[in-house]
Amino acid sequence: MERKASKVGCAAVLIIALLLTAMTPAHADERAEAQAIVDRAKITFESFMRDKDYPWLHENLKKAKGVLIFPQILKGGFILGGSGGTGVLVAKDPGSRDWSQPVFYTLGSVTFGFQIGGEAAEVLMLVMSQKAIDTLFSTSVKLGGDASVAGGPYGAGQKADITTDFISFAKTKGLYAGLNLEVSALDVREKLNKAYYGKEVRPVEIIIEKKASNKGAAELTESLKREAK
Repeated sequence: MERKASKVGCAAVLIIALLLTAMTPAHADERAEAQAIVDRAKITFESFMRDKDYPWLHENLKKAKGVLIFPQILKGGFILGGSGGTGVLVAKDPGSRDWSQPVFYTLGSVTFGFQIGGEAAEVLMLVMSQKAIDTLFSTSVKLGGDASVAGGPYGAGQKADITTDFISFAKTKGLYAGLNLEVSALDVREKLNKAYYGKEVRPVEIIIEKKASNKGAAELTESLKREAK
């Protein structure tokens, strides 16, 4: 009986080991995908900050409570033929002025303007109000419904005074792109957050409670801190 029980125990251990082995590559792939998004978000952010056609963005970044960065918004082929992509939210601590660890979101149902020259765009959104930050702690936010959104000024000489929850900027192939975000939705990418931080974690736990961190986000947060002085 002891020998039989031992065999059963060994078999159980082997099955568990095989299951863990099978699960590891998928988790590793998601973690790598998440880090790639963070890396591309840094590149996108710095691209906007180098672009002289976005002076209003450069001058008002320091007023933002957070920044949403979407390295690639695709036209078509996203969630049953809509448009959208995945990016990150990084929020500013009002006391230390440091930037939080990134939280992963999708931006869906984007309407591309006629002036857009391609099938993909980069999008950067300033989060301008505490209401906007609070809505992002829920699993889904409807722009134009739960929170207001407006396109940011483009080009030299723009001195507009904008009062809204989110202010968006977009470009494709280095050129200005018109995107309508009024009916878009922001949804938390829970699987990517879990993969990136190694545990299930909600946006409020990442941003406010600081219960998760990843050294891979250091270059992105340092870039934001440097530009938002």
